[in-house]
Amino acid sequence: MELDLENPLTVGDHESLFGHESDHMPSPSSISYLKSKDFLVSVRRQIISLVLQLCANNFDPYLSFLAVNYLDRCLCTLKLPQGKPWILHLLAVSCISLAVKMRKTKFSISNYQWKEGFIFDTRTIQRTEFLILGALKWRMRSITPFSFISFFISLFILKDPRSVSALKSRAIEIIFKSQSEIRLLVFKPSAISASALLSACHELFPLQFHSFEEAIASSSFVNKEAVFLCFNTMQEIEREEFESRSGDCETVVNVLDQRWSFSSESETTERGIKRRKVKESANENSFEISRF
Repeated sequence: MELDLENPLTVGDHESLFGHESDHMPSPSSISYLKSKDFLVSVRRQIISLVLQLCANNFDPYLSFLAVNYLDRCLCTLKLPQGKPWILHLLAVSCISLAVKMRKTKFSISNYQWKEGFIFDTRTIQRTEFLILGALKWRMRSITPFSFISFFISLFILKDPRSVSALKSRAIEIIFKSQSEIRLLVFKPSAISASALLSACHELFPLQFHSFEEAIASSSFVNKEAVFLCFNTMQEIEREEFESRSGDCETVVNVLDQRWSFSSESETTERGIKRRKVKESANENSFEISRF
């Protein structure tokens, strides 16, 4: 059955999505370990770039997102030797290959081979796929931020279907854009989804922003502090990108002046999280890939 990222579970409800989403993201220790290693940060950035390039001419926009999801969940469990760029290409191709199989997209190995000398046979790709599957514990029906969009939109009061469509489309764009940002890896898919919708609302329907904020805060499934931090991280990233593009900090509209806050406890939580020390964590389950 084709994997629909907006409805990944064949059975179950929203409670099941919220209950199992942590199984479809890197563990906190893996994220801390990744951030502490410049080599892995660089490797992640390079592989994401390769995935996007290789999927550029594909008509399925979710293919690259699913491939990067697989990458993030397995990267810290694979022993990657330095100085072997072909391994990065192999991982990119293998993650795409797995995503293609789940999405039931028309696929030809030759379409995803690198054009500058890195050609992998089917057996090599399959062996790498099995390494990735082991790291993912065979959980291929990924729960992503797209899985929660319909739930959160249902909490909003928008009578015009065109407004709902515009809000959803903009939130999807924000989710796609956010995936490569390493600062957002720590947040659960539901928090990213809610934050993307709030960001879209802030842009498109600013007068309704606070009512949308209250609607999300009222949900028993939502970790309000986590969404608070995720939303403001997104806004900070957007501000930094705008400053970089404009080159004039004085022209920037500081959206952080309108920070979303559920309570004063959220600010305490934010400061507490920032003070946490990142400790290097050795991964208990690792898979050797350097032998290929």
